[in-house]
Amino acid sequence: MVRLRTVLPLGGCDADNVTMAHQTGVDTLDARLIALFTDDPHVGVLGASRALGVARGTVQARLDRLQERGVLKSFAPQVDAGALGYPVTAFCTLEIRQRQGHAPVVAHLSAIPEVLEIQSITGVGDLIVRIVARDNADLGRVIDEIIDDTHVLRANTAICLVTHLDHRTGPLVEAAAARGSAGADARETRDSLRNTHPDEGSRPS
Repeated sequence: MVRLRTVLPLGGCDADNVTMAHQTGVDTLDARLIALFTDDPHVGVLGASRALGVARGTVQARLDRLQERGVLKSFAPQVDAGALGYPVTAFCTLEIRQRQGHAPVVAHLSAIPEVLEIQSITGVGDLIVRIVARDNADLGRVIDEIIDDTHVLRANTAICLVTHLDHRTGPLVEAAAARGSAGADARETRDSLRNTHPDEGSRPS
């Protein structure tokens, strides 16, 4: 049996008055826009247009298309579980009964507030679950809730001690923009050469 991770599909986009990268990537302006809203979520469309030196309509169009394609998932506030009173983070690897698939277990886990994320995985185990708790004793309670399901066969829990690098996407966005720009430059060069040196076979005799 093959288990695959689920990824968000990326849709197409139309051109605006500033050239966009290929529909599966981002360009330099996209990257600058994402970085600006990441650093200052309250900047607004008008503030972003002034900061980036582009038209307000261009900023709005870029944001709309990045959201439509799933690159920007949400502008919702990011909640710190530790500041909320849940400083303990752990990852549970679960082995489950496969007869009815993942749906029953996912439904069971989704009803537990301390479950923050669920992923299908390859290798040992079927699901990996990110959970939080108020303390170690509370973590035991959460784990008991997780395994209190007939579809869960085994659970292996690893407690996070120190977060050395929190979830980030900035460097990835920059790399994607650089790759998109390089691809656009290559296409432009190819088109230029094609126009400068037309196919010999197309010349009239």
